[in-house]
Amino acid sequence: MMDEPANLAEIRLAAGSDAKRERYVRQFVNRFLSMEGVGVMLLDSDFRIVEVSDMIVSLCGLPRADIVNKHAERWFDEVGLQPRPFDRSLLEGQTFRNRVLNWKQDKQVHMLMIDGESLTEGEERTGAFVLFRDVSHRMALEEQVRRSDRLKTIGQIAAGTAHEIRNPLTAIKGFMQLLNKSLRDRDMEKEQEFVGIVLSELDRVNDLVSEFLLLSKPKELRQVSMRVGGIIQEILPMIRNEALLHNVTVIYYPKPEMPPILADKELLKQVFLNLGKNAIEAMDGGGTLIIRECCSAEEPNRVAVEFRDTGPGIPPEVLEKVFDPFFTTKPQGTGLGLSVCQRIVDELGGSIEVASDGGGTLFVVSLPCS
Repeated sequence: MMDEPANLAEIRLAAGSDAKRERYVRQFVNRFLSMEGVGVMLLDSDFRIVEVSDMIVSLCGLPRADIVNKHAERWFDEVGLQPRPFDRSLLEGQTFRNRVLNWKQDKQVHMLMIDGESLTEGEERTGAFVLFRDVSHRMALEEQVRRSDRLKTIGQIAAGTAHEIRNPLTAIKGFMQLLNKSLRDRDMEKEQEFVGIVLSELDRVNDLVSEFLLLSKPKELRQVSMRVGGIIQEILPMIRNEALLHNVTVIYYPKPEMPPILADKELLKQVFLNLGKNAIEAMDGGGTLIIRECCSAEEPNRVAVEFRDTGPGIPPEVLEKVFDPFFTTKPQGTGLGLSVCQRIVDELGGSIEVASDGGGTLFVVSLPCS
């Protein structure tokens, strides 16, 4: 058998190399189009959508067949993207980078960063592509860090202030108790009533000072392995008693198979009691409080507890401030309860999140397993 000409062998080698390269490129494109958190849209020279990735399909809630071959302007109108995030100037070479796009989907807002650039073949512009990156989670983490830094700063100020207040407060309370005893011995009931009011207000100030100190730094953590359901069952009678006063029904969904957590029992009790009390007080005309233990397949090393009420919900402009120290919508509130809860959960290595709409409010406390 005669040997193959050298140039033919080279051609076959090159063809095999090209086929291999094409296979790898196809694999990369398929993987890229299905990546979570990253989306891409391809447009032709008529501003018509040629292809979209899985992320775009998921966000707009339309089948791919209803997106492809559609003019981008029409697609913007169908999915409610107003103002339009980009226009036909992209086809003329006007690229953009890190443009912010807030995309609302089923009452949830996704914060996206988008980049756009035209595609050329020689001197001719043949279309464009737009890259979408979901940065919602990253922005939420950054906001959590900023909030934690603010808490630390305020906590340092609060700690010094609290100690300065508590010293004279103790002396005032002691003398008022002596005065109350003297008035009782003289049967001066009306004056006793006035002193009783002063002592009650002093106790309120003392409670506020204690919250200041917790905001500064929670007491020394005594973390032990425990099941979150055990903590909820201990505080459930207190929550139910509070609910009776407000005509609220409490429903508890336990999940005994959840793994144990490593936490400080007393501090976690404080968090759950605060969230339960807030939810009950939000339903002034009665309603339902649902407490649910749950875990996510996406985060197998964490457990969560949900507190969902059927109250009027929290307006969006207020929702982003609920964890800020001293912010409150209650006439007699201090605005420190949720700030302290967040600080405690943060010290335990967990997170606390809130979501709300016209049908109620949901707080989720997520904690690492032991």
